[in-house]
Amino acid sequence: MDHKLEKILARVQKPGRYVGGEYNAVQKDKADVDCRFAFCFPDTYEIGMSNLGLRILYGVMNEMDGVWCERVFAPWSDMEAEMRREGLPLYALESGDPIKDFDLIGFSLGYELAYTNVLNLLDLAGLPIRSADRPDLSPLIVAGGTCTYNPEPLAPFVDVISLGEGEDALPELIQLYRKAKAEGWSKDRMLWETAKLPGFYVPSLYRVSYQEDGTVAAITPEEGVPAVVTKRLVKEMDKSYYPVKTIVPSTEVTHDRVMLELFRGCIRGCRFCQAGFVYRPVRNRSHELLAQQGVEACKDSGYQEMTLMSLSSSDYPDLLPLCDGLLEWCQPNKVNLSLPSLRADNFSMNLMEKLQAGGRKSGLTFAPEAGSQRLRDAINKNVTEEDLLNSCRTAFAGGWSSVKLYFMLGLPTETDEDVLGIADLATKVYHVWRNNTPNRSRGVRITVSTSCFVPKSHTPFQWEAQNTQEEYLRKVTLLRENLRNKSITYNWHDPETSFLEACISRGDRRLADVVETAWKNGAKFDSWSEHFKLQTWLDAFEAHGLDPSFYANRERSKEETLPWKVISDGVKESYLWKEREAAYAGVITPDCREKCSACGANKLCEGGVCHG
Repeated sequence: MDHKLEKILARVQKPGRYVGGEYNAVQKDKADVDCRFAFCFPDTYEIGMSNLGLRILYGVMNEMDGVWCERVFAPWSDMEAEMRREGLPLYALESGDPIKDFDLIGFSLGYELAYTNVLNLLDLAGLPIRSADRPDLSPLIVAGGTCTYNPEPLAPFVDVISLGEGEDALPELIQLYRKAKAEGWSKDRMLWETAKLPGFYVPSLYRVSYQEDGTVAAITPEEGVPAVVTKRLVKEMDKSYYPVKTIVPSTEVTHDRVMLELFRGCIRGCRFCQAGFVYRPVRNRSHELLAQQGVEACKDSGYQEMTLMSLSSSDYPDLLPLCDGLLEWCQPNKVNLSLPSLRADNFSMNLMEKLQAGGRKSGLTFAPEAGSQRLRDAINKNVTEEDLLNSCRTAFAGGWSSVKLYFMLGLPTETDEDVLGIADLATKVYHVWRNNTPNRSRGVRITVSTSCFVPKSHTPFQWEAQNTQEEYLRKVTLLRENLRNKSITYNWHDPETSFLEACISRGDRRLADVVETAWKNGAKFDSWSEHFKLQTWLDAFEAHGLDPSFYANRERSKEETLPWKVISDGVKESYLWKEREAAYAGVITPDCREKCSACGANKLCEGGVCHG
């Protein structure tokens, strides 16, 4: 261990975040390695180590001969201060080596409020934050993740954007880099050759111009560079990598358990949900393979909990056979089985009994999203009030006494009547408990939570305006004043972070200057309430003559050139506009399993078949 690091660790909280050495962490002989990849997660160790995508890509790259992928997380403020004081640059956990000496540095971007951490990590590594100021081939800065479906606010800082799923794409990039390194290519040549690979967007090869009103006029690629870059995806999930032998953290993390990924994509098509569109089409893993992988992962790690995860776990077609196969091993070995992301329209007694059989009973969570059927139809939630009440009836009769209900305020077409419908629905859930619980001595806990709707790229609502903070808080007050039952707790999300998220998520390349200025003025860990200061960001917008409401609170026209025009997830823009019109007409679109809606994403799979 570096002597500076050893001295620092005695002075910081949670030193286990910074030492590595965990069970199943990969160590390689540097003499056998010709390409080193630093996988950076721009948040704390606890958050990053709970990310299944990180674990998958870590395993994929480390299975490549001659390649060593190591992990890097954002040090908390106390650790960063000590590192800067001692002159200790950002290092990788496995080797302790400075990441500025690595070949490639990759960032996983799942949340826009982590962008200042990206800049902070580059600076802490001793690297210039802008791509133009890093002329050498190495280290090459790569970014991927859901946020990169609109990569423009980070475009000047990264060299390459990896679109979509990285299991096949990243090894291709690494092989190209190894060739470039062996043959002595320049960085410019490497970027041009990378742009020829499917699924890779090289921002420096595109020029953006603007209209007088501030909207994007055109995005022009260099000659020979693709006008549209389409995401990569894994076509056959049973053949994709799963980290059975995964790293077991030495300190507590947010999701300390085995995570089984049932499928990718979502059959539902909720019109506000970016993940539901960009991860299309649906691709399932077989229940036999999942059961095998889950048992092997528990045996190897010693975990006593297993989570069946996806965007909507209860939509997995073989869920009951999978639960049966897992419980046969989980029950005698005292391993708890949990299913997040349950839907109110397919929560059954049979499923409930299996959840009970899996171990302890935690609270149940449902997300009706809207308080009225009219608004649920507008957002294509495809859940009725009776669906929710029936599911709660089943749960209460089975012994559950805690239910969480998630809603959004500020959805397109929302009225005050829709807001009051949330209070009405929560009250009906309470009466369902009173009428279906023989022994009410334990009471009931019903938690209503609301967040502020954030319009996202690549969704039918990408053209919508976000409610102003004042309007959101007015609706919060209206709802709070109509939730008087002592058994119902109301929590609401801070509108300031949602406002900034809306600004960045649909921002253009000019926002890079805002991100940089905010970071220079102290912004980092913006997703953490103890660090977030909206005024720092408002000052940064003002410094560059940009109005944040232009990005967050403005409706876009159909004709406007959107900043992410170059990026394709396979879903046709004409389909998204059609879905927006259906929202205003209150017309629902059936799920993909019931009827293919010809969105275009299924063409990315073999034979144009969606496995929903």
